[in-house]
Amino acid sequence: QVQLVESGGGLVQPGGSLRLSCAASGFAFSTVGMNWYRRPPGKGREFVAAITSAGDTTIESDSVKGRFTISRDNAKNTLYLQMNSVKPEDTGVYYCNAPVDGGVYGQGTQVTVSS
Repeated sequence: QVQLVESGGGLVQPGGSLRLSCAASGFAFSTVGMNWYRRPPGKGREFVAAITSAGDTTIESDSVKGRFTISRDNAKNTLYLQMNSVKPEDTGVYYCNAPVDGGVYGQGTQVTVSS
């Protein structure tokens, strides 16, 4: 079955960096565009970034543009989110998403930005 496992979250100070990973299995990863979402505390899930199957085109939300970079390694079936210059408002649970089987999310990884 389709499985997505996020990792790399943690506590980081404002202005710091973090790299999230998402290990995918159970589907043809290299043929599917992938997404990152996040759920801030007390709020609904929101779009963060997307990448095409080949990794040649990316889209980021206005709130993270210029600070976060989405990428992928199709040989490793892994999706990444490089987070730089993080802010307290980046705090939340981060999920990777595959638009297969009606849309699948991983269990999420917690990111907390605080001094």
